[in-house]
Amino acid sequence: MTQTPRVYGTDRDASTGPQPSHNYRELVGGPLDGRLVEVTGWTDEEITTGAHLITPHSAHGQGGRTSYGPTFSRPDGPWVWEGDVS
Repeated sequence: MTQTPRVYGTDRDASTGPQPSHNYRELVGGPLDGRLVEVTGWTDEEITTGAHLITPHSAHGQGGRTSYGPTFSRPDGPWVWEGDVS
């Protein structure tokens, strides 16, 4: 059985997955591996910059931030984990 990927920022028990006509980036590696972050409405600059996302599992404890961003070789592909940030 294939599991629907969880969207970052949704409740653990949320039954909603990715929505049609929304844009997402898969998060690869780190504490949010396998989740999707919605980038619908983001500017190209925001998407190419990536994001610092709140996570319950970071080097800075619960509520710390972790950095994800695109790679130069795949700017439209998944975002890779860059490390935890304070």
